[in-house]
Amino acid sequence: MNTPDPDGLLSEQLLRLTRRLQRIQKRHLVPIGITPAQSRLLRTLAHYETPPRMADLAERLEVVPRAVTTLVDGLEAADLVRRAPDPTNRRVIRIELTDAGLKALGELRGARRAAAEDILAPLDAEQRAQLGVLLNALFDVPDVRRC
Repeated sequence: MNTPDPDGLLSEQLLRLTRRLQRIQKRHLVPIGITPAQSRLLRTLAHYETPPRMADLAERLEVVPRAVTTLVDGLEAADLVRRAPDPTNRRVIRIELTDAGLKALGELRGARRAAAEDILAPLDAEQRAQLGVLLNALFDVPDVRRC
C-alpha cells in the first residue's frame, strides 16, 4: 500500500510554481527585449556604488564567469551596458549601465510589479503576508546537505 508523500507533493507544487513564475516573468520582459537572466544582471548592476568587474558579477549572481560574459555581450549589443576600463588598473574591465540601461531598469520595475500582481492575484493581503513569512523561513535556512 502506498502512503501519501506530503513532502513530495509540496516539492512538485514548488517546481510547478517555479515554472509558472518563469513563464509569467518572460511574458512581461518580452516588451523590454531582455531575458530573465539579463534582467537579473541589470538589477544586480544597479546595486553597486561603482561599476563592478565581471568576476564580481559572477560571484554575486552565483554563476560561472563565462555566463556573465554572455549576458554582458547581449546587454552591450542592446546598448544597456558598456565595458569600461578601470581608471586605476588598465587590465581590469568594469561593467556599467548606460542611459538606456537605466531606462530599462525603470521599465523592469514596472514589469516586475505587473508580473508579481499576476502571480499573487489569487491571494488576499493576509495570504500574501503569510506567504512572505513562509518564504523568509525557507530563505533563512543554512544550505546544509543531508545524507
